[in-house]
Amino acid sequence: MTHPVRLHRTLFLSDLHLGALGSRADLILSFLHANRAETYVLVGDVLDLWHPLLPHWTEEAQLVLQHLRDRQADGAVIHYLRGNHDPDPGRAPLDKRLDVAPVDSLIHHGKDQRRYLVLHGDVVDARLVRSHVMTRLGSRIDHLLRRLDRGLSVLRRGTPAEARSAIETLLAGVNAMLYRSRSHERRLVEMARQHGADGVICGHFHIADLHDAHGMIYANCGDWLDSMTALAEAHDGALRLLTGRPVASGAQGAARARDAESLA
Repeated sequence: MTHPVRLHRTLFLSDLHLGALGSRADLILSFLHANRAETYVLVGDVLDLWHPLLPHWTEEAQLVLQHLRDRQADGAVIHYLRGNHDPDPGRAPLDKRLDVAPVDSLIHHGKDQRRYLVLHGDVVDARLVRSHVMTRLGSRIDHLLRRLDRGLSVLRRGTPAEARSAIETLLAGVNAMLYRSRSHERRLVEMARQHGADGVICGHFHIADLHDAHGMIYANCGDWLDSMTALAEAHDGALRLLTGRPVASGAQGAARARDAESLA
């Protein structure tokens, strides 16, 4: 059964981590086919190419980039924000580059006149945590754990394909514990306030969220290793989190997006 393409004013996608073992490029591609936008904002960590000896670049990853190039050729606008895992634009292989100059942040003007500070989010991490050494170390540890997880997948026969494994649950739990105080949200909201914005849109933390608990809108796009979510702006300016996970009933292969949470 073919589902109609959903049209959005803007799609914000973060932490695709194309090139990392855990990246679900297949779900990203299905999501992009099911959701089309006038503007695409890639909110950092689009590429994760820290594994020169253990490459994991797949056909689906290449097709994700090609889809974005095709949308750009059709007139869509693409913004690329640098994340802590993104390589220097000039050092990425030619076939893995998009024809857009990366920036560190931008102000997004919503259709409802709201203004959002958009940035990856790693700027509020401790200096040691966001250093290149720690980024590479964390990326390699994640790679090795996910490779171990794949080796143990034979023990999970009979479980739903999209069910989290023990290692995936562990990685998500550790990440949630690191940011349980939500101080990163308050710091980013304060940055938005200093920029005279009405809210902040970020990625980085792999914790999809959308709320105004800190006095203005805080939106995290999520990621494509665990949450499989993106943030969409409708043509009236409303923001909504969408999921790219396959429907639990097992609709074959397609990542049907459904509303996860919305904030007008």
